Order: sequence, then C-alpha cells, then structure tokens
Amino acid sequence: MTCPLSRQAVVWLLLTLLPWGGPTAGEIFKYEDRAGHVHLTDQPMPAPQYRLLWRSDSRGLNATPASRPRYPNADQARRNRQRFTPMIERVAAMTRLRPELIDAVIRVESSYDPAAVSRAGAVGLMQLMPDTAQRYGVTDRSDPEANLVAGASYLRDLLEMFDSDLRLALAAYNAGENAVKRHGNRVPPFPETQRYVGKVMSAYRSNGGAGT
Repeated sequence: MTCPLSRQAVVWLLLTLLPWGGPTAGEIFKYEDRAGHVHLTDQPMPAPQYRLLWRSDSRGLNATPASRPRYPNADQARRNRQRFTPMIERVAAMTRLRPELIDAVIRVESSYDPAAVSRAGAVGLMQLMPDTAQRYGVTDRSDPEANLVAGASYLRDLLEMFDSDLRLALAAYNAGENAVKRHGNRVPPFPETQRYVGKVMSAYRSNGGAGT
C-alpha cells in the first residue's frame, strides 16, 4: 500500500494505521520520491527512487528518524579510527581523495563503527546503500575495505559529476545525485541533507582539510 500524501493526510493515515486505530500492526514507512511527494506505506520501497524519511517500530509505535546508525562510544571510535587509518590512506590514494575528507565522511556517517546499520539499510563505515554497493561490485557491505573503496569511489565520481563542488558531492552522497540535479544543482532543501553537509564540512575543516 502506497500513495502520495499531504502533511494533513499523513497525520490522519498514521492515526488510522496505528494499532489503536485499526487492525494494521506492522511497521509503517514514510518516503519522499524524486518529485518531492511524500508516501506512507506498510512495505519498504527501493532506493534511490524513494528516500526513507521515517519508520515506526514493529508495533507501529515510537517513530524515529530513518537514518541514524547506532554509534560506538568515544573510546571505541578513537580505537577504530587508529585501526582504519592505514586503510583509509591506501583508499584515498587509490581514489585520488584526501584522507582527511574520507575521515570526515566516516565520522559523520558511522562514527567509525564498521558494523553500523542505519534504519534506512545503509551499512558499514561509509554507510553503503544496496544500490551503491551493487554499482561498485561490493557483495559484502560489512567488509571494511570493500566498504571504503566503494564509498570513496562513489564520492570521487560525485565530485567529477558536480565539477569538484564538494558541498554538492556531499549532498548527493546523502540524498542521491538525482535529488541534487532536480534542485538545479544545489543542495536540496532537506533538513537532514543540509545538516549532513554542514557536519561533514565542519569535520573536514577540523582535520585541516582543503580541496578534495
């Protein structure tokens, strides 16, 4: 079941679908399509055509944002950062990216948790979605090196696609290249994407990063 909905209709249908409003007791998903329409459905929908905004838990209660992985504590994140730094430097050389940039993306995406899984289904250090993994030939998204190579390769391709504009490349990494193109090659007006770009840019500057 899926249909485009106004904001008022989303609220009404949520109340109808939740357990106290009817027989449906499964999860509820809220997506935005490429045209900016909101869809409420009881079935997962494929990326990148649909961007997951929100999902309920298995009882239809306790709704939470869609893309927040479970992060390790600060000490574990520091240990993981030291562990993966040599691998990041190799991947950076391979993809012609600055290691400080890859580090910044990882810090924001997964806080250096190689086992991170977001509610949207992104996996690993660079939070690969299934379509991105398939594009770059990754069969095991939880493998740190394969994850890094695919994520960094995607970021490199996005930089080339958007004429080395780092903000647009990061926005596309978060929301998809079609979302950036659809909004006239600007950062899309999605609060999550705008926050994401700001966080990565801030982390990159804190690394002393400049350029790509």
